[in-house]
Amino acid sequence: MRIVFMGTPDFAVPVLEGLIKNYNVVGVVSQPDKEVGRKRVLTPTEVKKVAILNNIDVFQPEKIRNDYQKIIDLNPDIIVTCAYGQIIPKELLEYPKLGCINVHGSLLPKYRGGAPIHHAIMNGESETGITIMYMDYKMDSGDIISQKAIEIKDSDTVEILWDKLSLLGRDLLLEVLPEIIKGTNKRIKQNEDLVTFGFNIKREEEHLDFNKTSREIFNHIRGLCSIPSAYAILDEKEMKIYKSSILKNKYNAKCGEIVDVTKEGIVVATKDASIILKEIKPFGKKRMDAFSYVNGIGKSNLIGKVFM
Repeated sequence: MRIVFMGTPDFAVPVLEGLIKNYNVVGVVSQPDKEVGRKRVLTPTEVKKVAILNNIDVFQPEKIRNDYQKIIDLNPDIIVTCAYGQIIPKELLEYPKLGCINVHGSLLPKYRGGAPIHHAIMNGESETGITIMYMDYKMDSGDIISQKAIEIKDSDTVEILWDKLSLLGRDLLLEVLPEIIKGTNKRIKQNEDLVTFGFNIKREEEHLDFNKTSREIFNHIRGLCSIPSAYAILDEKEMKIYKSSILKNKYNAKCGEIVDVTKEGIVVATKDASIILKEIKPFGKKRMDAFSYVNGIGKSNLIGKVFM
């Protein structure tokens, strides 16, 4: 078995490590290195780091649709992808005799796209999961091989669920890969009537709307924590918000108005009740608990102000 793995972020690392431990990975494909931080240090992807540690050649095309011959030259029996980040060209999809298999972070056909975990939490889903599927020409539209569900808890942020699903993806792939190799696996067509999308988060989606319910705001905050993080505007400056909790208290106030400050944090009126902002990052400052911020700025300087 000759396996080529394609992936980029840390979400894909457990999957790659599982394949390396159990199979013959002959090559790894990842996105090009990026400049990171204020000093713009050229940094390899998390998947590339693992490949280098295991002495596996890494290929990083800028645009794989135009540059994939090196992958074909590796003569893979199967290609496994997980959070790679580019559309795979038809010629490459059709090359391996066992096909191209993808590890996707949702229960397809729900949340096709690049940010399924974010959207599942933001939309208040009670569960999500992993889908092992054949890749097709349309995004995340191929036949389903296997799925496994996991509960979404109120304590789950996108970072926490990201880690849970990355491990689940590794385990489910290793469970079904022997069947794929033997050709005894299931192939289930996706129901196109049930398709939803979880595209990459846009800048405007990071902005909190306090005209929504406390539950919707709570889900929005944890669905973006800390990648890329939700924000609201206070005193014409951006404040990132990482952690919150729901209050049933209903105030006679505008949505977004700061109505109280407690040791728990900043209490803000919402459409149906209120919410406590517990962990924040004021503009130009470090991430901190909200009560520390209040101590620095003064309670009287916050009450009555409105988040926009």
